[in-house]
Amino acid sequence: MNWIVLKALNELYHKGEVKKNETLFKSGEVSFLTNSLNIISDDGRKLVASDSYREVYDKKYLEKFNLYAGFLSDSGLLKPQSRFEENDIEILMKIKSWREEGTLEELRAQIISSDESLRGVSLMFFKNDKYLDDKPSLVDALKKIIDVAQFSNEKDQQYIYRLEVDNPRMIVLCENVDFLTKPNKPRLHGIELWYAGGKNVDKLRYANHRALPIFYSCDWDYDGLYIIYPLVKEKIPAIELLTPDGPRKGITETEHRSLWRQSETSRQEALHSILRQNQLGIINELIRDNQWIIEESNSLVTMLEIA
Repeated sequence: MNWIVLKALNELYHKGEVKKNETLFKSGEVSFLTNSLNIISDDGRKLVASDSYREVYDKKYLEKFNLYAGFLSDSGLLKPQSRFEENDIEILMKIKSWREEGTLEELRAQIISSDESLRGVSLMFFKNDKYLDDKPSLVDALKKIIDVAQFSNEKDQQYIYRLEVDNPRMIVLCENVDFLTKPNKPRLHGIELWYAGGKNVDKLRYANHRALPIFYSCDWDYDGLYIIYPLVKEKIPAIELLTPDGPRKGITETEHRSLWRQSETSRQEALHSILRQNQLGIINELIRDNQWIIEESNSLVTMLEIA
């Protein structure tokens, strides 16, 4: 659901009707409210709210709309042409909270000093290196929230981002950037964190882990385990996969895109040869139940204690 639909549903709530446009015509949310719940009628030109619409809107949409509208307004992003997806708004809100907490500053400084590419930043925050392509409004919003003047046009992210500590005891390479925005606990326990950019692991062949124990933290899904981890292990043979302790989430209910699938024999053998039996057991259970484990839902310290 995008901001255009959210605004229209809010107008419907306050005015009882809203003029229909192409976005509303294509909206799955509007279709659900119209055809499944039957709380909106559609005469082809406009949508009209039924008496029960307000009750549903109060429960499902009002708080969310006010939260997003407040954020967009406070951030100077509330414009008539704004078409942000709901997930985009939530990510921008998360980045802004990191900025306000002061935990984004080191990462921001590294983004600037390394002249990070747009696709590198896209992968860092949106988990898809092409997501920001042809989304100028979202790119401008991201620049504003992070407070950077520009992202370079180079396609590949070339730098390893590090959360450094005074006396590191170990290194954890993270698939996603989230742990690097929470510096207090890793520094307290002497854990140096690295972020290389998901699948963008070629640069790791030049990485020096200074003979420190090094571990890999990732989403426990098909991409994280069957694709990325074997590539990482190939570049850094000493690295070991951390066993997750986070909750398991349904792939369907979270609309996750990395789906379990039948892997090629060579890829399957490459992964299974570098995992422990208990880790293989967890993967089999996740595949059986169509679930995954989100990297940042784990406790970094607990995973290292049981490594």
